[in-house]
Amino acid sequence: MSKSPAERSYSKEHVWLSMQVHDEYLLGISEYAQQQLGDIVFVELPEPGKLTRAGEACAVVESVKSASDIICPLAGEVMAVNEQLTDEPELINESPLERGWILRIKANSTADMQTQLTAQEYDEFLASS
Repeated sequence: MSKSPAERSYSKEHVWLSMQVHDEYLLGISEYAQQQLGDIVFVELPEPGKLTRAGEACAVVESVKSASDIICPLAGEVMAVNEQLTDEPELINESPLERGWILRIKANSTADMQTQLTAQEYDEFLASS
């Protein structure tokens, strides 16, 4: 597995965040998570406007192996979802860090970001697991 991109932050639940504009982040699953899931066949997306709480499920990804909740690392509001995943859920397998993003969220505060891992910390976490 390659090193995780340094410009993102990560959760121990294998979710990445990429800042887009002040307090808005793209959210997706890491390469490690998509490899563990296998071929993704369905993504259940939240409705834009949905309020999220840190530590709770904000989406569901189903693969040929299992269904997995995507645990949101931030409290905030879903601003947009990747509608392309409705017809092409395999985008997460093909490009989990780019075209396979799941949603864009506006964070309620920056406090939740303090609990996220840097790319180096995430890679070390994976190595120790």
